[in-house]
Amino acid sequence: MKFLVSVALALALLTLESVVVKQAGLELGRIDVTVVLVAFLALRASLLEGAFSAFSVGYLLDLMSGQPTWLYTFLAVFIFLAGRLVPTFVEVRGALPFAMFAMAADVGHSLLATFFTWLTVKEDGPGSQLAELPLQVALTGLAALALYPLLKRFEASQERPAGLLR
Repeated sequence: MKFLVSVALALALLTLESVVVKQAGLELGRIDVTVVLVAFLALRASLLEGAFSAFSVGYLLDLMSGQPTWLYTFLAVFIFLAGRLVPTFVEVRGALPFAMFAMAADVGHSLLATFFTWLTVKEDGPGSQLAELPLQVALTGLAALALYPLLKRFEASQERPAGLLR
């Protein structure tokens, strides 16, 4: 996936996520579509392209979330780099393994975000954020299953044909 496609897709998915969460009445819950994008980038993008795309996707999430500055930018790049290690241990091919991978990435992302938010903002304890984690991870897994064919299609459209001119 190219950088512009991933940023445009992240912006569209973040907008859609905010509408769906509000219409569904999930005041505390989220669907981490950005984690799904970063997880796909970790599996399919080159190191430089993926890290730059993950940085941009995390920055968009920072802008739209209202959390402490650079939190989600850092976490997106961290999840991308950690996710690049996964294919050395586990085979992630197909929609269901990808959804499980995205759910595991979402757990790590959410726990780290809760921890760093707790360190910087001393208003609430982490209990309220951790209580919604199972719902959030389940919704992210469903989003990963739904987005996998779309992400594969974008990946296939970005591949260059083999030939003399590259």
